[in-house]
Amino acid sequence: MASESTEGRTPNPKDGRVSGNQDAPRKRSPGQGPRGAARFSSSSDRTSADIVYEKLHGAIASMELLPGTPVSELTLTREFGVSRTPVRAALQRLAKEKLVEIVPKSGTFVGRIPVSGLIEAIVARRALEVMIVRNTVDRATPDDMTYLRDQLARQRMLADRGELAPFHAADEAFHAALATMAGYPGIWDIIRTLKIQVDRYRQLTLPQEGRLEMVIREHTAVVDAIEAGDADTAARAMEEHLDKLQLDIEVFGQDHPEYFIHDRAVDDQV
Repeated sequence: MASESTEGRTPNPKDGRVSGNQDAPRKRSPGQGPRGAARFSSSSDRTSADIVYEKLHGAIASMELLPGTPVSELTLTREFGVSRTPVRAALQRLAKEKLVEIVPKSGTFVGRIPVSGLIEAIVARRALEVMIVRNTVDRATPDDMTYLRDQLARQRMLADRGELAPFHAADEAFHAALATMAGYPGIWDIIRTLKIQVDRYRQLTLPQEGRLEMVIREHTAVVDAIEAGDADTAARAMEEHLDKLQLDIEVFGQDHPEYFIHDRAVDDQV
């Protein structure tokens, strides 16, 4: 009896074999690109340099480590139980992000906040979030509105308790939720990356008397406009909310001049 040919048979996508010949796996050509699910790195792929970087990044962003604080390679090697190679790699990465300053023959220090970078980040964030909130108006569901109202209630509770760090986290969750509701969660990832200097600066503004209440009022104005289906008012409310960050830079720059690199006039609009 003649052997059965597989010519003209349809590939079975479930097991990668040719129908009619279950013992012949489908071959891939050398250099053929990936298919199916994404194959990017995951948190399990972190190196020692990544771990040092993430720890320092978090401490700098939260202002646990203040601008100008010396950073010792030797201390970090002992703290993390690693050699100097991953520590130096982490510090070089932070230096590229302007989070540490490496001064020849002097040492490494937590970076000061460049006013120029701060203003540019606020302008970029404002443009992206105004677009986000306009799209949220078109896409928000009743469940989304319930979630946003719950977030406002949580912010109120944390403000009443004076819990600044959890309030900042709730603020982040609020803005991230808007991006997800608008269908642009990836844009929030971009915003998070570009606003690192803004996050540091905000740690100075949150303890300001009346600041938390002002943030809640501004968030409420955004939510009210979204619920009313008014994209123009929602966009304007978001713009005014984010503009407040720029208005106070000069004040905090004068109160803490050692925390900033004064490389641009605050009123020099971009």
